[in-house]
Amino acid sequence: MKKYFRFSAILLLLGLLACGRTAEENKGSSGKGGKDGVGSLERIKKEGRLRALTTYSGTSYFLYRGQPMGFEYELLKRFADHLGVELEIVVSQNIDNLLDRLNEGDIDLVAHGITITSDRKEKVNFTDYLYLTHQVLVQKKPDNWQRMKWSAVERALVHDAIELIGDTVSVRKNSSYYRRLKNLSREIGGEIVIDTLPGNLSTDEIIKMVVDGKIKYTVADDNIASINASYYHILDIDVPISFSQRIAWAVSPNAPGLLAAANEWLEQMKDEVDYYVIYNKYFRNRHDFRKRVQSDFYSLTNNRISRYDEIIKSNAASIGWDWRLVASLIYQESRFDPKASSWAGAGGLMQLMPSMAEEFSVKNRQDPEQSIKGGMAYLARLWNNFEMVEDSVQRIKFTMASYNCGYYHVLDARKLAEMNGLDENRWDGHVDEMILELSYPDNYNKPGIKYGYVRGIEPYTYVEQIFERYEHYRKFIEV
Repeated sequence: MKKYFRFSAILLLLGLLACGRTAEENKGSSGKGGKDGVGSLERIKKEGRLRALTTYSGTSYFLYRGQPMGFEYELLKRFADHLGVELEIVVSQNIDNLLDRLNEGDIDLVAHGITITSDRKEKVNFTDYLYLTHQVLVQKKPDNWQRMKWSAVERALVHDAIELIGDTVSVRKNSSYYRRLKNLSREIGGEIVIDTLPGNLSTDEIIKMVVDGKIKYTVADDNIASINASYYHILDIDVPISFSQRIAWAVSPNAPGLLAAANEWLEQMKDEVDYYVIYNKYFRNRHDFRKRVQSDFYSLTNNRISRYDEIIKSNAASIGWDWRLVASLIYQESRFDPKASSWAGAGGLMQLMPSMAEEFSVKNRQDPEQSIKGGMAYLARLWNNFEMVEDSVQRIKFTMASYNCGYYHVLDARKLAEMNGLDENRWDGHVDEMILELSYPDNYNKPGIKYGYVRGIEPYTYVEQIFERYEHYRKFIEV
């Protein structure tokens, strides 16, 4: 039996019309004071930080095998790089309140798959659209559908929105799905009962509730529904309930500079292959989606970073560090591959050199427990060498830099900091800058600098990336 829907004849026409940005949509960027307020581009560049609000979901932002991922996350990283600033991810615990946060002054940008609607344009300014989609009904086939005749399966399903009259559909109250169901009830001349769900539930989680039989129906954007249905084959997503809609990010009406910068960047991105590779990665690549959902190291279903979490926890306690910070260091060293090896001869999870492994009684560097225990013993030694650094975070950074490039090169960087009137006991903005300078002969040949050349960019980025990843781990993984 063919699926049908009374509005399908004009879906294509409406989709084409939706592609153009309207003049009304731009009104906030030029008619509300002119000077940037909340989300000021000038302030963002001055502080060197873009504060972006997003949500945990299987498409926006999540952790997989120790690595932060997501459609919004990857685009945000590129946008922040385009602006020349650092990215600060803020996670909303309530999807219903995303747009309200812009008015509180602590967020520059809401980066989530937000449908552009007329009432929302009264509150915020939307960027040019990221992609087009439409809303579909998400329903479950009979539990034994694979053993049934297809005609019997068809009879058990809804095929047209009009069949929902008097039935219940579950969605978040402040979602575009709720508003669409309200409008749909008026269009079909009968009430669809709307069961409102809490704002802390992502669309992926609500779809899983349909799979588990906790709710009967929900509504989702077609691209999100499709990627979930590729894993949960029991889902049917063939009934459209909206025309084509634009999905965008949002900024404050008082931030025209940021809006203009975002739109300029989006226009450039859409001319590049990378943009479509990223989109396909999260919304079209069914194989990768299935791998993530089935993995023990997918943050939306498990509170784990790697298969070595318990070993890391027990050894991190010996030095008093957060185990998630140690996990980030190990990811940096080996990406949790116990067989990893480097061109220089380092090997194992913590990339110990043969001489270091021997010193700390590591007989097999590929043994995870031996490698982590030996690596932590070495970190403890380095940590003890920096007792003069009172700030514990700065002391950790000195320790990590030493682990990467050698203790004596870090001593040289501290000496060079002293020579230049900087704080030798502070890594950030002081010694880290001097470790970079030790790449140049004018600096590593100075009297008092004993250990010569070091490729300073390596320890500099090593520390920076470990702490950046650690911040993601703190958001996703409970202690």
